[in-house]
Amino acid sequence: MTCFGKVQSHDRLTTQRRYIWHEGRTEISDGVTTRLPPNNWESLFKGSAWQYDSLTDEFYLRIFAKEQPDLNWDNPELRRAVYDDMRFWLDKGIGGFRMDVINMISKHADFPDAPVTDPNSPWQHAASVYCNGPHVHEYLQELRREVLDHYPDIMTVGEVPFTNDPVAVRKYVEPERNELSMLFQFDIFDIDTGPGGKFTQSNWALSDLKRTITKWQQALSFSSGAWQTFFLESHDAARSVTRFGDRTPENRERVAKMLAMLSTTLSGTLFLHQGQEIGLANLADDIPVSEYPDIETRNFCQTIRDQREAEAAKTGAPVDMSDVEREIRLKARDHCRIPIPWDAREHNAGFSDAKSALWTPMNSDAEVCNVAAQDKRPDSVLNFWRKMLAFRKQHTETLVFGNFEPLALDDAPVFAYWRKSTATQENKDVLVVLNMTAKADVVFTLPGDGSYTTLETTNASGQAKLAGALTSGQGVSLSAYEGMVLEYSL
Repeated sequence: MTCFGKVQSHDRLTTQRRYIWHEGRTEISDGVTTRLPPNNWESLFKGSAWQYDSLTDEFYLRIFAKEQPDLNWDNPELRRAVYDDMRFWLDKGIGGFRMDVINMISKHADFPDAPVTDPNSPWQHAASVYCNGPHVHEYLQELRREVLDHYPDIMTVGEVPFTNDPVAVRKYVEPERNELSMLFQFDIFDIDTGPGGKFTQSNWALSDLKRTITKWQQALSFSSGAWQTFFLESHDAARSVTRFGDRTPENRERVAKMLAMLSTTLSGTLFLHQGQEIGLANLADDIPVSEYPDIETRNFCQTIRDQREAEAAKTGAPVDMSDVEREIRLKARDHCRIPIPWDAREHNAGFSDAKSALWTPMNSDAEVCNVAAQDKRPDSVLNFWRKMLAFRKQHTETLVFGNFEPLALDDAPVFAYWRKSTATQENKDVLVVLNMTAKADVVFTLPGDGSYTTLETTNASGQAKLAGALTSGQGVSLSAYEGMVLEYSL
C-alpha cells in the first residue's frame, strides 16, 4: 500500500528565508517511509526541480541546476538585498541590467502540481505554473520605484520565456506600467522544439517562422505603445545559420547574409550574438557530442540513455541514441558558446594562448570562418553586417520605429514585408524581399501600382539589380537565400 502525506505549509517560506524551502511529501510503502519533493515540477535541466538537503532535512527549489537555487522574492529582506546589489553596480556607472528569466521570480504559494504531459515521467514541465506568477509585476514595479527610477537613462531587458500570449507579454513593457525597457521573447527559439522537448524533432514549416515574426512585430510595435527586441542567437540557442539554412558549405554565407538582412530590417532593438556577425555555424560533425560540456545537453543525453538502457535490459534491443545526437547537433546551447576564431594563423585561432584544452571545443572550421579573413574581404558576412547596420541607422524611422506589414504568410520560399514609417509623409515605404530557401531562380512579383528602387541586396554578384527602376507587376528572380530591400514610390 502507498499513501502520500499532506504537503506541509511553511510560514517561514514567505517571511524569513532567502531561498524557497519545503518539507516535501511523505510516502509510506510496505512500512518504509520515503521523503519526496513537494510537487511534480521538472527542472529545465531534467529531474526534479527540488533538491534534497540533508543538513536541513528539506527540499529547496532549483528550476535550473542544483547550484542555482531559486531566490525567494516573497521575502522583503531578499528583495532589499537584491536592490542593494543593483545600486552597487549602478553607482559604478553601468547602463542597465539584463534580467535572467525575470518572469519566474514569483511562485504560487501552494506550489501546485503541473499538468501531466509526459505520463512516463514522474516530473512534468511546469513553466505554465511558475512563470508570470501572482506578484511578478508588483515586484518589478517596486524595483523601479526603489532603484531604477533614481538613475537616469537606465536600460533593462528581461527574459520572458514560455510566454506566448501578447497580452501577458505587453504588461512587462508598456511604458505606463513602468516595469522593463524591453524584453526577450522566445517563440522563434522554440519554433523547432518537438513534442517531447527541445531535443526532439519538430517538423516546423516556413509559414511558422513567418507567422511568429509577424505576430511579435505587430503585437509589440512602437506605434501601439510597446517595444520589442529582435534576436536570432543567444548563449541559450544554436547558430541561426545552421538552424535556418540548408547546412551546406556553399550556402553558408548566403544564409548568414539573408538572416542579417532580416534582422536589420525588423522593428525594435536588435541584439547580435558573438560570432553571428561572421556567420559562425554549429560545431562540425567531426567533434563528438561527448565533448559538448553544457549541463542541459549532458543531462538530457543521460536521462534518455538511462531510459533506453532500462528498456533495452527488458527487450535485449540495442540502445540507439542517433536521433538524440541529431537534435543536439542542431539545437544544443554548446554551439553558441564556442570560442570566437579571431585569426586561423594563431594558436586556438587567437582566442587563447592556453596550451591545455579549452573549456569547450573550438570549431574545426576556423580556417574557413574567422574574423581576420572576413575583415579583409569586402564581400564577407562581417562586412555585410557592417553595411546593413549602417543602412538600418540611416533608415531608423522606417526600420526601427516603423510598422510591419507582411505579404503572404504561407510556405512559399519568399518572405516579403513592408516597413512603413509613421513619422512623416516624406518617408517612403520599404519592401523587404527574402528568399529563405536554397531554391534558385525563385520569381517574386512586385506588388502595388508604382515603381521600386533597389537599395540593398545580399547577392554581391547581382549588383546589376541596383541599377534602374523596377515596376509593380514585374517579376524579380532571386537566387538561393537572396534578399533585397526596395524603396517604393507611387
